[in-house]
Amino acid sequence: MARSDADLIEAARDIQTQAHVPYSEYRVGAALETADGEVFVGCNLENANYSNSLHAEEVAIAEAVKTGHRDFARLAVSSGRRDGVTPCGMCRQTLAEFCDDNLRVLCDEGEDAEPTEYTLSELLPNTISQETLE
Repeated sequence: MARSDADLIEAARDIQTQAHVPYSEYRVGAALETADGEVFVGCNLENANYSNSLHAEEVAIAEAVKTGHRDFARLAVSSGRRDGVTPCGMCRQTLAEFCDDNLRVLCDEGEDAEPTEYTLSELLPNTISQETLE
């Protein structure tokens, strides 16, 4: 059964309940859909040493990659504030390692609004890639 964009946003919202955010109190959830329709979710996990915190998008892509997925269709990102949060620069680069430039990224703008949609290449033009390192 095909999921709608709204279903993917809802999955990103739902996983926020599992976020560990004692410092920022800023819950983020991500839902990453594979090309074959499987969805992997992740939430942010903060650490007192901020640099060791994990971002929702990183957790979702790690779950997918560790089970052998390498072809992705869409990513939905949502915060508890429903403020249109986009993946940070570090997460954009991680996504670029595993996803095509045309990955659809849906950013939750709230209950009464359509999500804002980007492609990964819009969010991260001129990405660092294996080709740029050769």
